Amino acid sequence: MDDNCIFCEIIAGEMAVEKIYEDDEVMAFNDINPQAPAHFLVIPKHHLAGPSEITSADEPLVGKVIHTATHLAKKLGLSNGFRMVINNGEDGGQTVYHFHVHVMGGRRMTWPPG
Repeated sequence: MDDNCIFCEIIAGEMAVEKIYEDDEVMAFNDINPQAPAHFLVIPKHHLAGPSEITSADEPLVGKVIHTATHLAKKLGLSNGFRMVINNGEDGGQTVYHFHVHVMGGRRMTWPPG
């Protein structure tokens, strides 16, 4: 846990979110600033600052994050497709330095976004 990480505070129960899934290793909750009709985040409960910090020891946990994201997207009815986004570093648009996957859907996802 990182004392300066908002996602670690959420995991610790210090900040309320609209959870959609939780187990011993991962948590999923709705994004507070949704960019699509369905927009949620999946995070590991173990603090990883971002994709650049992932080691081979973290691969099973990162795989579980991706698997959970896919499972929840299907469960929430995103059967026509969805987008997963993982930002890395400032230039990559990362604003919270705790590894997380954005899952967005419920409309046609165009590129560039808009």
